[in-house]
Amino acid sequence: MACDLVALDVDALDPLRLARFWAGVLGWEPDGAALVPTDDTGFRLRFVPTREPKATQNRRHLDLTSTSLEDQRRTVQRALALGGRHVDVGQRPEEDHVVLGDPEGNEFCVIGPGNRFLADCGFVGALACDGSQAVGHFWSRALGWPLVWDQDQETAIRSPHGGPKVTWGGPPVEPPAGDDRWRFDLAADGDLRAEVERLVSLGATRVGTARDGRVLMTDPDGNGYTVSTR
Repeated sequence: MACDLVALDVDALDPLRLARFWAGVLGWEPDGAALVPTDDTGFRLRFVPTREPKATQNRRHLDLTSTSLEDQRRTVQRALALGGRHVDVGQRPEEDHVVLGDPEGNEFCVIGPGNRFLADCGFVGALACDGSQAVGHFWSRALGWPLVWDQDQETAIRSPHGGPKVTWGGPPVEPPAGDDRWRFDLAADGDLRAEVERLVSLGATRVGTARDGRVLMTDPDGNGYTVSTR
């Protein structure tokens, strides 16, 4: 049995505002405070209300691709016009990617043209995560997605149906600080209890149950995610 990644849940002080921003950047279809992909990305973005402002750098962010320097410039300018801003995360001047933040400071990168690793991906090239090699192997088994990179303690997986890669950068891996603002939301077919037990056998930890019935879990690196039935 395997479960599917159906959404990224994103904590937001103003869910509708963030949905409008990301709809404008990605060109996805808005569905209230969620976005439905119009490309081969296999999961939604769902903006979840919170009262807690962002306090630390996120452990996950999107990498957006470019076909040319002009295309990269257009993406950056579109994001800025929609309410984004430039963000300093320690990037070097010679690096070819531009780091931006959405209206609530969630980081994302606009990658320059010619990136070989993302050459076969669409506009949403990757969901880049802080994490260990072990957690990349865990998510490969949990989702049934093959490893497409496993070198120098860095890992990446990708759905057999295409879409963005999910990457983990390897050490140093800092423990999660506070609540995860970007969380995987998984859906299982059939017996939820059996699926939770399978994930625990792979190295996950069950934390509790949310009010809506979703099971709260953490992966081997301590990142929170949820599981429910379809």
